[in-house]
Amino acid sequence: MAKLVISLAQMNIALGDVRKNVAVMEKWVVEAARRGSHLIVFPELWSTGCAWEESKELASALNSGIFNEMSAAAAQNKVCIAGSVMEKRGLEVANSAAFFAPNGRMLGVYRKMHLFRLMDEDKWLQPGQSPLSMDLPWGNTAMAICYDLRFPELFRKYAVDGAKMMIVPAEWPLARLEHWRALVIARAIENQCYMVACNAAGEIGDTPFAGHSMVVDPWGKIIIEGGDTPQLLTAEIELDVVDEVRQRIPVFEDRRPELY
Repeated sequence: MAKLVISLAQMNIALGDVRKNVAVMEKWVVEAARRGSHLIVFPELWSTGCAWEESKELASALNSGIFNEMSAAAAQNKVCIAGSVMEKRGLEVANSAAFFAPNGRMLGVYRKMHLFRLMDEDKWLQPGQSPLSMDLPWGNTAMAICYDLRFPELFRKYAVDGAKMMIVPAEWPLARLEHWRALVIARAIENQCYMVACNAAGEIGDTPFAGHSMVVDPWGKIIIEGGDTPQLLTAEIELDVVDEVRQRIPVFEDRRPELY
């Protein structure tokens, strides 16, 4: 499968209101499937927002709670679903991006490795310890979350390991919109891959979030970009473009990691 239809669910997350957010998720998965999407991506912490003080009550263990809701939506609509939620891990909570296949099976979970101190994430959550890339029908696909965008070495590792597409759920504030746009585009260009970045939009608690969810191709061309309000974006991409770009400008062959 070289052609891939992707939807980005640019939500205005209801802070701490799992039931309300799940209702939006279910509605948008149905619509994404109606549009012929193979994959729908939700923002970072889409089911809760940054409701840190309630994190232990709102978090779900793997294979329960919110993870089961995502699995059921994937299976009922025969579509892949990705997005990050609060995961209960023993006494700790992680910011975990799960990826579900169209049969509802969870193919992987990435736990955010770089926690964002400016919003106190590090005080409430446990950082992840390992990257995640998956061999999917359309090609190797990697996961990262929001603040990870500022750490290019993670994305370079993914690209060197063969990733053709990188999925980034985010809650990126409006105050740094230009950073968001520049970093998503840069990660696509320097790694010659597709970037699929889904951000939250509008006021969540006291913070306005930037929206501008994007799919960017390996040349750095924006295939689709949202505005600053909630919306479901849908675009078709061609994964074979990755191989063409990498052959045309052989960046990975020209690297000299032994020198730096």
